[in-house]
Amino acid sequence: MRRVLGIIALACCINSSASDIFITPDSSLTDAVRKAREAKRLGSREDITIHLGSGTYYLYEPLRLRPEDSGLTIEGADAVISGGISVTGWKRQGRLFVADVPDVNGRPIDFRQLWINGEKAVRARDVSDFEQMHRIRTYDKKKHVLWVPKKAVEKILTAPYAEMVLHEMWCTSNLRIKSITVQGDSAAVRFHQPEARIQFEHPWPSPMTPNTGHPSPFYLTNAKQLLDEPGEWYHDIREHKVYYMPHKGETVKTAIVPVLETLVEFIGTAEHPVRNITMKGISFQHTTWMRPSEKGHVPLQAGMYLTEAYKLRPQIDRPNNHKLDNQGWLGRAAASVELRYAEECSFDGCRFEHLGGSGLDYVTGCRRGTTKDCTFTDIAMNGFVCGSFSTEGLETHRPYQPTDFREVCTGQHVADCEFYNISNEDWGCVAIAAGYVSGITIEHNTIHDVSYTGISLGWGWNRDLICMKDNCVHANLIYNYAQHMYDCAGIYTLGNQPGTSITENVVRDIAKPSYVHDPNHWFYLYTDEGSSNITLKDNWTPEEKFLQNANGPGNVWENNGPQVSDSIRIRAGKR
Repeated sequence: MRRVLGIIALACCINSSASDIFITPDSSLTDAVRKAREAKRLGSREDITIHLGSGTYYLYEPLRLRPEDSGLTIEGADAVISGGISVTGWKRQGRLFVADVPDVNGRPIDFRQLWINGEKAVRARDVSDFEQMHRIRTYDKKKHVLWVPKKAVEKILTAPYAEMVLHEMWCTSNLRIKSITVQGDSAAVRFHQPEARIQFEHPWPSPMTPNTGHPSPFYLTNAKQLLDEPGEWYHDIREHKVYYMPHKGETVKTAIVPVLETLVEFIGTAEHPVRNITMKGISFQHTTWMRPSEKGHVPLQAGMYLTEAYKLRPQIDRPNNHKLDNQGWLGRAAASVELRYAEECSFDGCRFEHLGGSGLDYVTGCRRGTTKDCTFTDIAMNGFVCGSFSTEGLETHRPYQPTDFREVCTGQHVADCEFYNISNEDWGCVAIAAGYVSGITIEHNTIHDVSYTGISLGWGWNRDLICMKDNCVHANLIYNYAQHMYDCAGIYTLGNQPGTSITENVVRDIAKPSYVHDPNHWFYLYTDEGSSNITLKDNWTPEEKFLQNANGPGNVWENNGPQVSDSIRIRAGKR
């Protein structure tokens, strides 16, 4: 606890000839950055490297890097930057281990993840096998009631903070249960606000009802009554206790709960960006994202959550596009590392793991950053995120063409990274999510074991000429994708992107969950609404299962499928 709650005196030394600062886990990262900043300000050094000794650096707030820190390198083999705290004092109580949850900075905490002995434990739920999920019966949009089988909810009738995770075509919603009313062999489930209104008013994506032949599945979570399988846990927020059911012969050696949503923030402005900061060899671990516990979570796509959405009658006429039948405004989940207005800020050989939000997010105004030789794994939401996905005040179907082009993320490079076990909580998220971007290069990455799509490029659902152009997706290997959701692809695009190319990728081995809304609606390559001026060439897939949905002009499809040369197939993926 002392590492989390207090600023430890800085134990570091500066080598005047090498411009290096060496620190240990008992030191303060913030103090080390400030020391480097002051050395630069006073003119004694320009480029400084902070070397992190091996071990875990616990944070009580995000490390903030500013324009004054430009030119800094932070590196550390076997160094972990963590947003978690240790939970100790576990005692056996029947089949369970129980521990008190400590306050942090003078307040009780809540959390949505727990890592036991280095592995992510399962938040108590009603099914251990997702193939056994219950299905909904009726979806009453007017009364905001979801009808389900009575037997599905019998265990949680008195649970105070139970949640439903509802499968909806290409997304899942996290809905906090307000009440359950049993009527015969069915039960009416009502939800808290604001998610109740958003859930029942937004038209896309929607849950499937029994008359479709594929009624939407759901599972229940966050109730002590559901704690019945080894590896599951429950946090009793009222009693400040956490319960864990161990596997056979298991004891709790380490237990980590996250207290931060973001570990590192790069904070620049359009006029004064953060420049030339590099982070090498660091593992970013143990974050959470608490909005689902506080306000629910109803996404539109790729984890971008709706703050308001509803159907339009009559529809809106859109020149150059088909009529629009809905409107929606979006928010964005937290990531472990977030960059705003940063130039040539890069990550080399880093790990992003054990995260309750997204991994690495170049949010806005970022140019020429490089992410190479990094590993992204055990991430609740998206792995790598870049660019705008419609700002908070911009209706998400409106074209994004900012007056100040400095807002647009340009020239990013993502190469030789591995992504796996991504979107393990929000199943509608992806390994690489690039929205309104220009000149991004995504090449030679290996992506596997993800819940939905591998690479998503573009945004907006329209064919208007906007800020996207000259993007490149080249020689990536994508397999074992769509483990929970369909209406997906290994590589998926949206919008008008002149000069964009998708070449020499390998996409294969889609998963086959039984509960998807349409068992045939999956693809290897998928150019969705408004996709225009994109070249797709020499991509190897086992068969020509592609989709071109409501595309604009200028797309070129050339030599994609099983006939592509073996030499191309062999070169794809991380080098």
